[in-house]
Amino acid sequence: MTTTVSAYAAPAAKAPLERTTVPRRPVGEHDVLIEIKYAGICHSDIHQARDGWGEGIFPMVPGHEIAGIVTETGQGVTKFAVGDRVGVGCMVDSCRECDNCKAGLEQYCTGGNVGTYNALDKNGEPTYGGYSTHIVVDEAFTVRIPDGLSLDVAAPLLCAGITLYSPLAHWQAGPGKKVAIVGLGGLGHMGVKIADALGAEVTVLSQSLRKKDDGLKLGADHYYATSDEATFEHLAGTFDLIVSTVSAPLPLDAYLRLLKTGGVMVNVGAPEEPVSLNVFSLMGGRKSLAGSGIGGIRETQEMLDFCAEHGLGAEIELISADQINEAYERVLASDVRYRFVIDTATI
Repeated sequence: MTTTVSAYAAPAAKAPLERTTVPRRPVGEHDVLIEIKYAGICHSDIHQARDGWGEGIFPMVPGHEIAGIVTETGQGVTKFAVGDRVGVGCMVDSCRECDNCKAGLEQYCTGGNVGTYNALDKNGEPTYGGYSTHIVVDEAFTVRIPDGLSLDVAAPLLCAGITLYSPLAHWQAGPGKKVAIVGLGGLGHMGVKIADALGAEVTVLSQSLRKKDDGLKLGADHYYATSDEATFEHLAGTFDLIVSTVSAPLPLDAYLRLLKTGGVMVNVGAPEEPVSLNVFSLMGGRKSLAGSGIGGIRETQEMLDFCAEHGLGAEIELISADQINEAYERVLASDVRYRFVIDTATI
């Protein structure tokens, strides 16, 4: 039978989130019921709850950084058992039949994957995310959280962690590579940790030097302020890979000049406004401007195992559910080090 669970939802675009209840489907043959313990707050939650990326589906329960415990399994479930520590990221289904899905790239499903929230499932019902006490998810879109990671610091890895791990792995960040992470926030701080663990020489490019000590402690070798024009002169032609995590438009031509010949700048932050550049900034060194989404289920599990092996959890500030709206404003003001995580026992 369909059940109702407690949740926090935005009743309409730009409206404050409030306590409510939402339906959860019955546990199907290949489903797991997860008691959510912790849910991270991602900047994309704010974009979507405020219609920043287009018209949303309301009421909206955000949250795609979910960590919890399996409390029930369907009869056909083989991957998990009651009591297992599991996570759910940004998607809960895909077509499973296209070339991308078959290659383990469900995030790039040609028919469009089903988002953990603000989406419609295959039955046409709205999906509701992790700001809730329980969720029902197909085992194929559930991942195991290794024992070496506590659930609270693991939750943000389901978006922030994989969003940075995927491009760093794809463009082969590692020994001998110089990598710049633009922005030291919820995404960027995980980029620094992961790039450092992969063996790359890591530089943080941030608006100011306010978080320099943090950046160096997290694993950065260098830290520069982009508000200083001398930074762009000093670092010209330096990097093999630049990963931008910021969600505001950047002067792309200036950043592309920081790449070596053949270098790549990857965008994982998603500004609400269009960006522009001079194509000669790419042609003058066979440089590439790329984008990267999250990661497939297989790669997400790989990322979690990697983070457990290297002791990489997110830097978090644990909050109660009644602090969500305040947390949103603090995220917009860059007043968080470095990820808010909701204790869902308070919902």
